[in-house]
Amino acid sequence: MIKVTIYKTKNHEYTGLDVIGHAGYSEAGSDIVCAAASVLIINTLNAIERFTSDETSLVSDEEGGLIEFRFAAKPTHDAELLFKSMILGLEGIEDNSEYEPYIDIIFKEV
Repeated sequence: MIKVTIYKTKNHEYTGLDVIGHAGYSEAGSDIVCAAASVLIINTLNAIERFTSDETSLVSDEEGGLIEFRFAAKPTHDAELLFKSMILGLEGIEDNSEYEPYIDIIFKEV
């Protein structure tokens, strides 16, 4: 299962996310749940790095399915919009009854 933990402040400002695990929907290389989640997450983090001025930190381990991403400060409007778009896509996967057992999204206040 892919576990996504999204961190927000009490003022609803995003501070980052942790992702761990592999979906296990299908064999590696043909797992559409893992592929969909990976594309959403990786593209979003790349877009934030390339198209915004936000300072961030990133730790990843492809084999372990680990991503730890943090904003150094309050996200800019553009970074927040990209992040919200990623969350919308991930929630779309989680809301699908066929894929729901393979992804879990948790929101934590920090």
